[in-house]
Amino acid sequence: MEDEKIVALYWDRDESAIALTKEKYDRYLHTIALNILSSIEDAEESVSDTYVGAWNSMPPQKPAVLRTYLGKLTRNNSLKRYRYLHAEKRFNGETALALDELTEVVPDSETAESEAERQELIRIIHAFLSQLEGDSRMIFLMRYWYLYSVSDTAKKLGFTQSKVKMTLKRTRDSLRDLLREEGWL
Repeated sequence: MEDEKIVALYWDRDESAIALTKEKYDRYLHTIALNILSSIEDAEESVSDTYVGAWNSMPPQKPAVLRTYLGKLTRNNSLKRYRYLHAEKRFNGETALALDELTEVVPDSETAESEAERQELIRIIHAFLSQLEGDSRMIFLMRYWYLYSVSDTAKKLGFTQSKVKMTLKRTRDSLRDLLREEGWL
């Protein structure tokens, strides 16, 4: 079924919307959650929270791209669960490593003084990502959005791990330079 029809079912408060969403996107959402949480049970919980979140947010939300909307809900749910599960101990998994890599470049969102500043930072990062070449952009998104490990990213894209690592370093350096130019660092 087309996404527009599924969204319309949410708006009509038709519970079949959840079943259709699960049928179409369950595997995709589990991949996102599992990459972040590294636990099938925690990933299942996160994806379940996504379905509840979708139900509760539509209406008023009317996502243009349902897949992206659900992916964002899942990612946010998974990161929130990850932080909760690892609040008191340092976890050496891929999620912590990927988030640490970006922390060196992107300012902490809690230090932003206003919503307008946060929105400006988001605009700058989106513009940066849109100007990246295909491979660099895909590698960056797989690592920092989907939180794939370097080895999984290399395997999925058919690159060597050293190419992925070097591309990530160069992309982070470019992002850091841009953020310096814009006065964020």
